[in-house]
Amino acid sequence: MVSTSVWLRPVAEEDLPLLRRFMVEPELLGLDWSGFVDAGTVRREFSANGFLGNDHGLLIVAADGEAAGHVSWRPVQHGGGGRCWGMGIALVPEWRGRGVGWRAHRALCDYLFAQSPVDRIEAGTRADNHAEQRALERAGFTREGVLRSAQFSHGAWHDLVVYSRLRQDPD
Repeated sequence: MVSTSVWLRPVAEEDLPLLRRFMVEPELLGLDWSGFVDAGTVRREFSANGFLGNDHGLLIVAADGEAAGHVSWRPVQHGGGGRCWGMGIALVPEWRGRGVGWRAHRALCDYLFAQSPVDRIEAGTRADNHAEQRALERAGFTREGVLRSAQFSHGAWHDLVVYSRLRQDPD
């Protein structure tokens, strides 16, 4: 297997068509497709803050110099003051199954732990998305449990598996 170089970078103007594709092409998100979204938000968010807001963000996943998808994060609140980051990833099909996902997960965790005081980063994936579960585990996440019927997509409710990585967890 050839090793793939993976890193994260801010969104550039030339990335906007790729980000729009994730909003209007159902097959790109597969199991996680939950309906069409206003593709104009891509331009508006890029113009407003380059996808790097104070309470959320999105970075391009670069693999061997090519835009392979994106990672994102948003705040999640648990109880009184228990704020953490919730993260997600979307890769174009030609980069899936090549080790890009787990490397991007790990790179985003490294970035968020270095740039914010949160102690916890969490991610959820459909219970039938075994590839994403393996990627999260390889990136150092711990499986915490199942949220039953937590996501509606493709006309049905689906269970989600919740994972977390803590600042003090080993790499």
